[in-house]
Amino acid sequence: MRKIVKIFFVILFIFGLFVVKEKIDINNIFNNKYNSNYIYVVNRQSESEIIKKNYKSKAYPASLTKIMTTLVALDHINDLSAIAPVDIDTYREMVNKNSSMAGFYGNEQTTYRDLLYGTILSSGGEAANSLAINIAGSVEDFVKLMNDKAQELGLEDTHFVNPEGLHNKKQYTTAYDMAILLDYALDNGHFRAIFTKEAFKTTSTLDHPNGIVLQSTVLSKLHDIPQNGFKIIGGKSGTTYEAGQCWATLAIKGDTEYIAIVMGAKLEDINDTSNKHIEDTIKIYEGL
Repeated sequence: MRKIVKIFFVILFIFGLFVVKEKIDINNIFNNKYNSNYIYVVNRQSESEIIKKNYKSKAYPASLTKIMTTLVALDHINDLSAIAPVDIDTYREMVNKNSSMAGFYGNEQTTYRDLLYGTILSSGGEAANSLAINIAGSVEDFVKLMNDKAQELGLEDTHFVNPEGLHNKKQYTTAYDMAILLDYALDNGHFRAIFTKEAFKTTSTLDHPNGIVLQSTVLSKLHDIPQNGFKIIGGKSGTTYEAGQCWATLAIKGDTEYIAIVMGAKLEDINDTSNKHIEDTIKIYEGL
C-alpha cells in the first residue's frame, strides 16, 4: 500500500511539473526564442494576441515615433499637395544630431505629401520636424498634439518629447501601445498608403528638379529574404543605441492581417547592424 501511495505521489509530482512547464511555455517560451526584448503580435481581424514578451514594459521607440508623427500630421492636413517647406532651424539641428535624413534641403519647397513619405519611408528627421513646424508652428506645440493623441487612444504607457524619435529618457512607449497605435493608424487610408509603399518619388523642386526617390527602410530590406506563406506589406524601422533595433510591420498570411512589434534587439554598432529584429520578425510570421 505504501508503495502504491509513493507511486501515486511520483505521478502527481511529474504531472505537476508538466502543468507548470506548460504554463511556463505559454507565458515565457518567447523570452528565449527571440532576440528582441519587447514583442507584441496581434491578429487585426480577431484582435487576438498571438505573442507577448515584456509587451507592457517601458521601451524607447526610436523612429517608431514617426508613426505617431505621421498620424497626427494627417489629422491636420487638408491638402497633401500644398507646399510645406523644410524648416531650416530643425534641419540644421537634425544634421548636427546625426539624425537619419530623407535627403531634403533646408527651405526646400516640398509638399506635405513629400514630407509624409520622407518621414515614414526614409525615416527623415528633417521631414518629421518640418511637418511639426508647418502644422503647429513649433515642435513643442506639435508634440503636445502627439501626446493628446496618445491619451485619446488610451496609450497609458507612452509619452513623446520630439517628433523624430532621437533618444530622450522622457520619450518612451511599450510594444503593446505601439501595436494599438499602428492598428488605429492603418484605418487611415492615407497612412496605410504611405506605410505600405516601397518607394516614392517626391515632387520636382529647385533643389531636386528630378525629385528624390525615397525607399522604405523596411520593405527594401526584404528582397532577398524568403517569406514562406506570408507577405510583409508595410513597416517602419527604428534604431538607436538606447532603443536597440526595432521594427513595426504589417503582414498578410492567408486572408488575415497581422501586426508585429519587435523592439530592443541588441545593437552593438549602429553602422553594422546584426538585423536580429528582422530575424525575429521573419520567425514570428513563419510560426503563425
